[in-house]
Amino acid sequence: MLIRLLMVGRTERGFVAEGFEEYIGRLRKSAKVEIMIVKAAGQGDAAHQQHVESERLLAALKPGDRVVALDERGKAMDSVTFAERIGVWRDQGVRECVFIIGGAYGLHNDVRERADLELSLSPMTFTHQVVRVVFAEQLYRAFTILAGRPYHH
Repeated sequence: MLIRLLMVGRTERGFVAEGFEEYIGRLRKSAKVEIMIVKAAGQGDAAHQQHVESERLLAALKPGDRVVALDERGKAMDSVTFAERIGVWRDQGVRECVFIIGGAYGLHNDVRERADLELSLSPMTFTHQVVRVVFAEQLYRAFTILAGRPYHH
């Protein structure tokens, strides 16, 4: 299964980029990973930016993609349950799983409606940049759980 991370805007330099690259590098030893960046809207009010970015995100999706939208209003899962969900999809023959991380103002309803799963990392709010690091670590953790490696304890 191909894991695609579809994100709005480039990853900032510094600790976010370092942490993100660390976990994506580890993940690539267990899974095929593709990073896709859509340009941030950059101008206008929050609603306008969400709308513009949602059009760009939706245009990057393919009809058969399994889509997971990361959103604070989504379903909370522990790491084992998340790993099991990925494992079920893998075993069902899902070819591509796309995880969407929105921009500074989050995801538009159109993106959440297209998603097969809305996933919350926490009821707390994180910047869209920090979410990249936290989620990359959770993806890596999920694949180590599925492989039976001792990273998760």
